[in-house]
Amino acid sequence: MKLKLNKRTGAVLTAFALVASSLAGCAQSSQPASSNDAGGQIELKFLEKWPQPQYAPYFEEIVKEFENANPTIKIKMEAVADEPIKDKLRVIMGGGDVPDITFSWSGEFARKFVRSGAAMDLTSALNEDPDWKNSFIPASLTPFVSNGKNYGIPLRFNGKFFIYNKEIFTKYNLQKPKTWDEFMAICDTLKQNGVAPIILGNESPWASIHYLTGLNQKLVDQTVRMKDYDPKTGEFTDPGYVKALDYLKSLQDKGYFAPNANSTSHDMATQQFYIGKAAMFYVELEEFPEIEKNMKGNWDFFLMPAIAEGKGNQNFVTGAPDGFIVSSKTAHPKEALQFLKFLTSKESAEKMVKMLGWPSPIIGATNEQTALKQVADGVNMMKEAEGMAEWLDTDVHAKVADTYLVNLQELLNGTKTPEQIMKEVQATAKEVASETGQ
Repeated sequence: MKLKLNKRTGAVLTAFALVASSLAGCAQSSQPASSNDAGGQIELKFLEKWPQPQYAPYFEEIVKEFENANPTIKIKMEAVADEPIKDKLRVIMGGGDVPDITFSWSGEFARKFVRSGAAMDLTSALNEDPDWKNSFIPASLTPFVSNGKNYGIPLRFNGKFFIYNKEIFTKYNLQKPKTWDEFMAICDTLKQNGVAPIILGNESPWASIHYLTGLNQKLVDQTVRMKDYDPKTGEFTDPGYVKALDYLKSLQDKGYFAPNANSTSHDMATQQFYIGKAAMFYVELEEFPEIEKNMKGNWDFFLMPAIAEGKGNQNFVTGAPDGFIVSSKTAHPKEALQFLKFLTSKESAEKMVKMLGWPSPIIGATNEQTALKQVADGVNMMKEAEGMAEWLDTDVHAKVADTYLVNLQELLNGTKTPEQIMKEVQATAKEVASETGQ
């Protein structure tokens, strides 16, 4: 898989914080990036993060189509890859040459831009064009909402699912679980028959933090969790957080994870799953096409099962969109929105799904004519969900995320207890709250 934001270390998280601090510093002083040239043509600067040869043609084609349809608007596009874009953002934000439209991950990354005053409030633009607003799967817009207002437009929509080997499930007469107890019973049956229930590649602990993302959401009341995920008010004292770590640890303690999870990479785990070394694997929707290439129909998938004692909404999906924000300093907000509407039209979205294989947040764009059936089915599940549990390592402050990340291998190794880890998280949250003015 391509490197994505949610697959990063604590050092990268710190880089996000530096990006946002640079952004905050220039939000009050930067000049608009767009301009009118001598011929009266408006130029919009558009920064995205997909320069790779397999992705670039799509964006080039979309820009060309938009310019042909709107000859008075010129899109000056720049593509900078996943990691270098963080340095790029620091440079451009510090220098005042701010793009009119800029790529952003959702969650805390986008909220930093909002708090700095650099992201335009898009709420009225969406409300004044209900056809546009209603074209999005609702759960894809929510992760870009801050204080009840929308500051981002999603381009891609990614979720997390358990996939399973159909041959193994059939052999032991197993069915898709709907509850956590049913999930545990499946794991126990597999283990008793000498089959590793789950493969986990936790060499980089983003893999286990994806489990914890869903477990936190299912076990902690939504209002409490949102208060804790806010850097100004986070405390993380709810017992559900300890329970979430307990649930994750129990998969290791009961022998349900295949051996050597902490020394296995995600790519290695993927290859082991392909050859039947484990029955289940927790993966992202974007991985489905590659799985089908290797499994040829011998797989299916299900959501993280509901937890009976959980105080959170059990009809959430773990995952997050990414997309774009509009600079609050743009001289041409109308034209910037015009381009974003074109980029997220159903026609453009269907083309994206066909050309790139990315799940789209636009209703109906990901279907069996544009995508693998399982991808279309996964998007439908996300559409039916009541909300999204965004990747924990992008949905909380960088320091809190870092504290979680550095401890998850120790949790699975048995060298730290859930209680010890949460004490560290609570101390970090207190520090963060103090730094942000509380």
